[in-house]
Amino acid sequence: MNRRWWLLAGALVVAALVPILLGGSGLFERLRSFPPGLLLLMLGMIVVGWYLNALRLRLLVGRRRLGQHRAVGIVIATEFAICATPGGAGGPLTMMALLLRHGVPPAKGTATYAVEQLTDLLFFACALVGVLIYAVTHSLNTYIASLLGVSAALLIGLMVLLALLGRFHRQVFLLNGWLISRLGVKGARQRSWAKKALSFRNAVLECFRLPLSILLSVFVLTTLHWLLRYSVLYLTLLGLDKSLAWAWTFIVQMLALTAGQLSLLPGGAGSAELASAALLAPFVGKSTAAAAILIWRFVTYYFYLIAGAPLFLHLAGRPLMDRLAKARND
Repeated sequence: MNRRWWLLAGALVVAALVPILLGGSGLFERLRSFPPGLLLLMLGMIVVGWYLNALRLRLLVGRRRLGQHRAVGIVIATEFAICATPGGAGGPLTMMALLLRHGVPPAKGTATYAVEQLTDLLFFACALVGVLIYAVTHSLNTYIASLLGVSAALLIGLMVLLALLGRFHRQVFLLNGWLISRLGVKGARQRSWAKKALSFRNAVLECFRLPLSILLSVFVLTTLHWLLRYSVLYLTLLGLDKSLAWAWTFIVQMLALTAGQLSLLPGGAGSAELASAALLAPFVGKSTAAAAILIWRFVTYYFYLIAGAPLFLHLAGRPLMDRLAKARND
C-alpha cells in the first residue's frame, strides 16, 4: 500500500508541474482573476453529480435497502478509490465492500458497478456520435482527427468485445475452466471461482431484468451527471474570458481523459494534463490553457481526492484495506 501512495503522490506532483511549466509567469495572474463564485458553482455541480450517481446506485440495488445519504457516501468513497488507484482498480472493490455492509451480496455489488460502467459507456457512445457530427461539420487538424479516430476505434472495439462476451459467455466460462485446470489449480478453488463467476453473471442479468422505467431512469441520471461534469472546462474558459464551443471542450476532455486512462496512472495524472495542454494551448494561449487545466483538474480530480479521502477512511478504513489485500492474495 505504501508503494501505491508514493505512486499517487508522484503522479500528483507531475500533474501539477505540467500546467505550471506551461503557463509560466502569466499563470498565477490568470488564476487570481478567476471568479470565486464560478469556482463554487462548478464544485456544486460536482456535488449534484454525486447525488445523481447515488440515486442511480439506489435504483440498481433497491431504494429500500440503501438510503440516499449512505449512497452518496459510497459514491464519493468509490470515486476516491478510482482516482487514487492505477487504472481505477480500487473502485469496484470499494463499492462491493461498502455495499456488503448494507446486505448487498458481493456478486450483486460487483454487478452493480459493472452495470454503471456499461451505462457510462452507452452515454459516451451516444456522445461520440454527436462529436463525430461536429468533427465532420467543422475543420479539425490531422492530429486531433487522428486522436478522435483512435478514441472512436477503442470505444467501438470495447463495445463489440463486451457484446461478444455477453453472447458467448458460456463458451468463455468453459475456456477459462480448461485453462485454469491446465495451470494446475486445485478442484476446490476451480469450483469456488466458477461459483463466483456464475453469481456475477446472474447478478448482472438481474440488473438488466429491472423494469424498463428504472433502466431508462438510470441512463437519464448517467447522462445528467456526465453533462454536468463535462461542462466544467467550458465554464472554466468562460471565467478566464475565453470562449470555445461546448462541443469542442467536450472533445478536449474526452481525448485527454482517454489518454489518462491509457496511461494507467492514478486518475490519469500527468498524461491528462499533457493531452489537454496540447489541445487547448493553440486556441487560447499557453497561460490561459495552463490556468484552465489547473482549475478543471482541481474540480474534477483533486476535489474528488480531497472530499473522498476522509469519507473513504470513515466508511472503509483499515477493514477494507485488509479485505483488499486478502482479495489480491486470493
